[in-house]
Amino acid sequence: MAGTFYPSNPVELTKTIAGFYADVDKVTLGGRPMGLIAPHSGYPYSGKIAAKAFKLLEGEHFDTVVIVSPSHTVFFQGSSIYGGAGYQTPIGVIETDIALAQKIAAINPSAVYFSNMGHSSGTARGEHSLEVQLPFLQIVLGKFKLVAIVMGDQDPDSGRLLGETLAAALKGTNTLLVASTDLSHFHAEKEARRLDFAVQDAIEKYDTQLLIDTLDSGRGEACGGGAVASVMLASKRLGGSTVKFLDYGTSGSVTGDFDDVVGYMSAAIVSGRPPVMEKTILGAIPLRIKEAKDLTSEDKRQIREIARMAIETRADGKSFVPPLSERLNVQFGLFMRVHVDDSVHLPYGRIRPEGTILHASAEIAQLAAFEDPRYDPLAPEQLQSYGLDIYVLSKLERLREFDDIKIGRDGLMVKLDMHSALMLPVEAADKSWTAGEFFEQVCLKAGLPRGAYKERYAEVYKFTTEVC
Repeated sequence: MAGTFYPSNPVELTKTIAGFYADVDKVTLGGRPMGLIAPHSGYPYSGKIAAKAFKLLEGEHFDTVVIVSPSHTVFFQGSSIYGGAGYQTPIGVIETDIALAQKIAAINPSAVYFSNMGHSSGTARGEHSLEVQLPFLQIVLGKFKLVAIVMGDQDPDSGRLLGETLAAALKGTNTLLVASTDLSHFHAEKEARRLDFAVQDAIEKYDTQLLIDTLDSGRGEACGGGAVASVMLASKRLGGSTVKFLDYGTSGSVTGDFDDVVGYMSAAIVSGRPPVMEKTILGAIPLRIKEAKDLTSEDKRQIREIARMAIETRADGKSFVPPLSERLNVQFGLFMRVHVDDSVHLPYGRIRPEGTILHASAEIAQLAAFEDPRYDPLAPEQLQSYGLDIYVLSKLERLREFDDIKIGRDGLMVKLDMHSALMLPVEAADKSWTAGEFFEQVCLKAGLPRGAYKERYAEVYKFTTEVC
């Protein structure tokens, strides 16, 4: 979009954005910004309104920025995460945070997944509503990584699923959320303001359901309504306290045509609490355990104890930082199953969690108990009787022969193109599947045909688990 929505010359682009920042005042929030809502039209129309939001980032540092934008050029279901090396503007390349992108994509892959749709397919252009936000961030933040997400549809379910997924994946990270949206399109100024103020009211009240109802009923319009809803939902679960309205305007103030305008607004979501978890740096202590099978009964007891302590402190509204352990300064894949009210939840976890195994145990336990988008959070009365199964994964081993699988001993992972899924040994044993049925069920979980594991480019891995 360089040369159309914004200047293509890097010097001119930098001067343009610096001019926007000089023309707007930095609003006092009373807390740290954790999310922004910004417009995405051409810079002459909405640039100053967007700058009112991005100026709040002066002096801030974020490891990663997650931008959620609507698709204007192609329709597809769910939300598409860009998996390439980075996004380039005239100012430079912004590196993709592949680790965080993979973490997001692994939670609900049927709804939020890796794809070039909405980004670039070689023949179709990328999404302007995402791209125009990037130079603002490059100027004010300097170095950061990016997770670029485009929503193919803006229906309430897509926004809810994306919001819940982001809430689960971003827990404990230093991440900024950005929702890209314009408001009403091509109404007379008076009607545009009526529609836009209804959307503004829902956003200021930090009420995701009110926003959805306003858009569904036609009382308001926003081309990125799903993006805003997802960011509001995620940020609220991550500790957001309030939304601060920043600025509003229409294209009429630029064009002089007030019979056919587009509305723009900017707002900031303010954090109400510090991150729940702190990261422990691997490598600070020499590694002593090389395989999951090397875990002793005492190691497993400590992993279980940390998981339960994390759940209980979270239930009390307190933060929890797992202790350092010289012996357990190791990193393994970790999954958990919660037992509650005579039912067993599906496993929740990560193949490559961040931090040590104790950090992973605490983080995944909290997420499984309170943030798994497939289930309701544990209620206070359930905290006295819930059960917890903890599975530590061995290293993944590439499978060459399909008959080299033993039900109850081996778990499976299948990858093909951008699709992947993993199932634990216990899941196949519980269902009394044959090996063939196990392969098929993992493929179905990945959103692939039953026999996809036989495809030429399919990657199939097996692993075992240690139960804590």
